[in-house]
Amino acid sequence: QVDHLGEVYDKWVYQPILGKEGPRFFANDFCEFLTLTKYWVIPMVWLPVISFVVSISFRRGLTPPHLAMTVAGGILLWTLLEYSLHRFLFHMKTTTYWANTLHYLLHGCHHKHPMDALRLVFPPLATVILSVTVWTLFRLLSPPSVAPALFGGVLLGVMYDLTHYYLHHGKPSKGYTHDLKRHHTNHHYRIQSQFGITSNLWD
Repeated sequence: QVDHLGEVYDKWVYQPILGKEGPRFFANDFCEFLTLTKYWVIPMVWLPVISFVVSISFRRGLTPPHLAMTVAGGILLWTLLEYSLHRFLFHMKTTTYWANTLHYLLHGCHHKHPMDALRLVFPPLATVILSVTVWTLFRLLSPPSVAPALFGGVLLGVMYDLTHYYLHHGKPSKGYTHDLKRHHTNHHYRIQSQFGITSNLWD
């Protein structure tokens, strides 16, 4: 239905509907199931993977301090990747049939239905597709002992999904999370700027 909106799509998609349920994407039940993710699935899937890849760097000779610094570097890289994806891909301006459809599936639906709890976190299958690209780059550009820990840090950043969920459904009263919630609320309901979620560093 969104594909035919053309140039009107960009204005329409950023006018939120505040109900707790979102629309159905696919007639096929299995395809629809792949788009719905409960927040607790994220740590259940990714924490074992993170532990495994970080342990590879340890077995390849990284000392604990070097390991910790490399993982921290991966987390920092994630904040830049998160910001870049959110700003330049998730908020690309679209007008054509297929571009409108792709944007809506990727991120537009979240802005149209920001309180839909089952589409607040990134489905693991979609994360795997992105992760393959990131892992390939790290493997090509980093020493064999460093690449797994760096990748583990980036995956630990993927846990930003839990932060994103909390910013929509939690009620922080003060401190860093309160500032992040205000930052992200401005992004949704005032202006489509302020693209950082776990950090406002790059904003």
